[in-house]
Amino acid sequence: MGLREDLERFREVGEERRQDLAEFIQYGDLGGSGPDSVRVPIKLVDLPEFQYDKLDRGGVGQGDAEPGDQVGEPEDGDGDGDEAGDESGDHEYYEMDPEEFAQELDDRLGLDLDPKGKKVVEETEGAFNDTARRGPRGTLDFAHLYKQGLKRKIAMDFDEDYVAEALRVRDWGVDEVFEWAREQNVPVSRAWLAERERSVDDPDHWASIEEMEAELDAEPTQARIRRGGAGKVPLRREDERFRHPKMVERRERNVVVVNIRDVSGSMREAKRELVERTFTPLDWYLTGKYDNAEFVYIAHDADAWEVERSEFFGIRSGGGTRISTAYDLAEEVLDDYPFSEWNRYVFAAGDGENSHDDTEENVIPLMRDIDANLHAYVETQPTDGVQTGTHAGKLRDAFGEGDGVAVTTVTEPGDVMDAIETILSTEDNDET
Repeated sequence: MGLREDLERFREVGEERRQDLAEFIQYGDLGGSGPDSVRVPIKLVDLPEFQYDKLDRGGVGQGDAEPGDQVGEPEDGDGDGDEAGDESGDHEYYEMDPEEFAQELDDRLGLDLDPKGKKVVEETEGAFNDTARRGPRGTLDFAHLYKQGLKRKIAMDFDEDYVAEALRVRDWGVDEVFEWAREQNVPVSRAWLAERERSVDDPDHWASIEEMEAELDAEPTQARIRRGGAGKVPLRREDERFRHPKMVERRERNVVVVNIRDVSGSMREAKRELVERTFTPLDWYLTGKYDNAEFVYIAHDADAWEVERSEFFGIRSGGGTRISTAYDLAEEVLDDYPFSEWNRYVFAAGDGENSHDDTEENVIPLMRDIDANLHAYVETQPTDGVQTGTHAGKLRDAFGEGDGVAVTTVTEPGDVMDAIETILSTEDNDET
């Protein structure tokens, strides 16, 4: 292996040593990524290089100069030299789009959310797979018509010579042969038997029907068709079917995500960071799963208001807490995103504190009224804090499994992956 191959191999090893996805979500720098590009740090390895042996001062290429002495005259470079570079090396990060991120997170958590499209954005003619009883003659499905006629012919067919032979049984006439044929499930009519009886010779040829059956065998219908062909196949108008193209609907997979965060005075930096580490990967994941994803960010203390994403995780107020105000605003916002056309998620986070009776009297009824694929509440309670909130516990009591509501508690970054798994695995895929 040459030096060039060595260098490429070391670069590949570096990329393979990309920071583990769970480690990145829980402890990495999420701020370096954007809405459409997730930048995961690479644990670089040192590339091989040659170094001089400084223990030996002699040898070719070494002289008596001291460190720092100028060697030769300086020369002008190709650039102007006025500014230093301001871009980081691409090799320091592995960049993935949200689709790749979502796939890797599915693989990591053993999930596979399969969102359904709701809004019809295009209707086109597909293959001629549908049929109707009426239509232009040029679209007649003759193969279907012939097949139905052939089925009818086979169902009504019988060995005429064999049945006619029963008319030669001693003392048997049309009535006796007709009853015998019916017992044998032979679809023969009295009129046909009466017609054949006129041409029967030697009417006492067989002493009994048992003697005839012992001497003769009826030829199966399939054998007669193979030998002589299908012959005349009865075609009936009632069997006609006319082919037309199946209309194919393309449904766009749209999603709106409402992220709600408590920004009251009790939500200090450690709690805010836990919210960011939980909500940001969820945003990437849903962006990767849907054709069109829109996000709404609502901050609240005792009142609620919309904010930009850049403000959402850092804002802090000094007011109290009334969570229902955020759900009131979320319900108003979601009026622009009909549930019949949009998949909807409502994610809220806080430290579990809420004003007296607001959870039972307002928040829980609002969560039941707001149609969504999934409601989730993330309680952030760092281990070094005193837990005083009761909101999460009341939600757990109100919503059982299968209600499309996920409630989880995050006490440290190491809990984030479990919280994300709880949220995503709670969704009912029948509603997506």
